[in-house]
Amino acid sequence: MESILAKYGNLPVSAASLALEFPKIRKPGQKLGLLERNGDIIRLKRGLYVCSEKITGKPLSPELIANRLLTPSYVSMSTALRYYGLIPEAVYITQSMTTKESREYDNSIGRFVYTRIKRDAYNTGIRNIEENGYSFLIASPEKALCDLIANTPSLFLRYRKEALIYLEDNIRLDMDAFYKLNPQIFEQYIAAHGKKSTSVNTILSLLTEHGK
Repeated sequence: MESILAKYGNLPVSAASLALEFPKIRKPGQKLGLLERNGDIIRLKRGLYVCSEKITGKPLSPELIANRLLTPSYVSMSTALRYYGLIPEAVYITQSMTTKESREYDNSIGRFVYTRIKRDAYNTGIRNIEENGYSFLIASPEKALCDLIANTPSLFLRYRKEALIYLEDNIRLDMDAFYKLNPQIFEQYIAAHGKKSTSVNTILSLLTEHGK
């Protein structure tokens, strides 16, 4: 049994694919239910599972799971900033951006929150990270910060002083790292969002002014 499931590693797998592993069982749904109750597989959402660490010996990846729970999507905002070590606080929700409607998933791994982004702004600043034999999509630090600022309710940064207070005090961003960010990603984000990117534009102004 373990050898059958272990080949999937920590990759999320559909119920249909798992059912094919047990062709002699007349009711594969019952088999999957048994495997879930035994802790061999973990249900991520209806029709999607991941094999447990005790079976595969590989740690689960919230980032990889987030990519597969809803496609297309990439990990972003505070989750990505924490991944890069740019903010000190732990993030207990895996935040992602998607071109589909915003939604949330809760499972035993955690909470996965998806926020809608304009299709024109989706592809800019995404990285493909490879770790331990798997890969996932995540925003660059620049894109993650843009997504966070643009999607924080009631946040309106008009002046550089306000932007500095937000970065230093509100999210406690590593400012040395901030001043090394690529302004072109911010510019591309602003071009895609137009008038709705006032706060991002202020952050860009703060970034570029520091280099003068």
